[in-house]
Amino acid sequence: MAHVGSASNSIFILVNMLKKDKVKLIMETLEELYPETPIPLDHSDPYTLLVAVLLSAQCTDKRVNLVTPDLFQLANNPGDMSRVSIADIQAIIRPCGLSPAKSKNIHRLSELLMEKHGGVVPASFEALEALPGVGHKTASVVMAQAFGIAAFPVDTHIHRLLFRWGLSNGKNVEQTERDAKRLFPREKWNALHLQIIFYARECSPARGLQWEKDILLQTCGRSSEVKKWQPC
Repeated sequence: MAHVGSASNSIFILVNMLKKDKVKLIMETLEELYPETPIPLDHSDPYTLLVAVLLSAQCTDKRVNLVTPDLFQLANNPGDMSRVSIADIQAIIRPCGLSPAKSKNIHRLSELLMEKHGGVVPASFEALEALPGVGHKTASVVMAQAFGIAAFPVDTHIHRLLFRWGLSNGKNVEQTERDAKRLFPREKWNALHLQIIFYARECSPARGLQWEKDILLQTCGRSSEVKKWQPC
């Protein structure tokens, strides 16, 4: 254990902490900070969650939640949405960005849900990822949050923090997901991925990080990240 001083206070940083010890400390800290893990995207069922997650690509959850009430007032199920014109969908979702592609995908996936799945969102990674605009991360969110099936969706926040904590090499999100699933207990995945996102937004942003707020960087950070952010 090495003593490290800062301009405002003194802290202790664990040097060469084993990954299993980091994992234990991270889970304990996040559980204490975020015992409840509400789903950030407003929805009423698997279909509205699927649409909301699709809209959240390169868009904040807050903005999506401002847009979806109008969209779901227009249509909140695959049958009704498939009968709405792409132009009408696009007009509502424009604030979310990428509206030409997103509106086409929402319309077409709604048609496919009616044609192939009886108007029901399938609880299957393979079936979800076959829908237009639905990648592995979107499918993982729906599987975890709509159906309670163990998944570890990796967004930019989780990708950043697992690298920052020295738990993954940051090569790509696929590697980060493999590392997360290997390191964390399966029964914790669904809550933990939300806890990490909450912590990333509140305490460990990509820019403007405040050292004194980021207790997990102080205690679990890889040396290069500690050096980058620790006050002189």
